[in-house]
Amino acid sequence: MKFIVDAQLPKALSDLLKYRNYDSLHTLALLNQNSTSDKDLTEIAILQERIIITKDSDFLESFLLSSKPKKLIIIRTGNISNKELLSLIDQNLNVITELISRSNYIEITRTEIVEHES
Repeated sequence: MKFIVDAQLPKALSDLLKYRNYDSLHTLALLNQNSTSDKDLTEIAILQERIIITKDSDFLESFLLSSKPKKLIIIRTGNISNKELLSLIDQNLNVITELISRSNYIEITRTEIVEHES
């Protein structure tokens, strides 16, 4: 499973995924770094078969309207410290990867992980 972590999320999230043996990139690793456009990020995700992890609702709109990107994880935790976010992801990583392997869109909040049918 391959991920690409959007600019609003910490690089430490991508590092955590790598530590857990997933192929993960943060936008900081891209040519335009955190200035990479949503369109370019989506194209990279499609070409490299990566799942976008983001807080940006623009990706959700694109996904719902055009099924691009192919797979999307939306983080809806509101204001949360990076430490809390990383802990939330790490503690639920098995569930997250299971859900995204069978679905194209999941949403993560502080209290639940929701699998959406697409």
